[in-house]
Amino acid sequence: MGMLDQVKQAMQMRKEAKKMQAEMEKIVYTHQNGGIAVTVKGDFSVTQIKVSEEALAEVKAGKTDRFETMLKTVVNAAIAQVKQQTQQLMQQMMKDGNSPFAMR
Repeated sequence: MGMLDQVKQAMQMRKEAKKMQAEMEKIVYTHQNGGIAVTVKGDFSVTQIKVSEEALAEVKAGKTDRFETMLKTVVNAAIAQVKQQTQQLMQQMMKDGNSPFAMR
């Protein structure tokens, strides 16, 4: 493989990596439980946390441990779902040959 071919391959891999990143950015998942809703994007960033009055009542009643446990559970569930969706996306792109990591 010549130098020009290597440059072309590197440019193609970069293009495909950007495509994969763009597809992953489209992934958004919201998990709700116990009056708490957490939204996570495909890059695993938390974009929103909503807490209902009922869930806040737990804190006001001095049950901070219970609230913290619920919050942790909801965040982890949202992240787990996004992880699953991103893995499925990567597997599909590799299967279709549209991944910079796909075997050629």
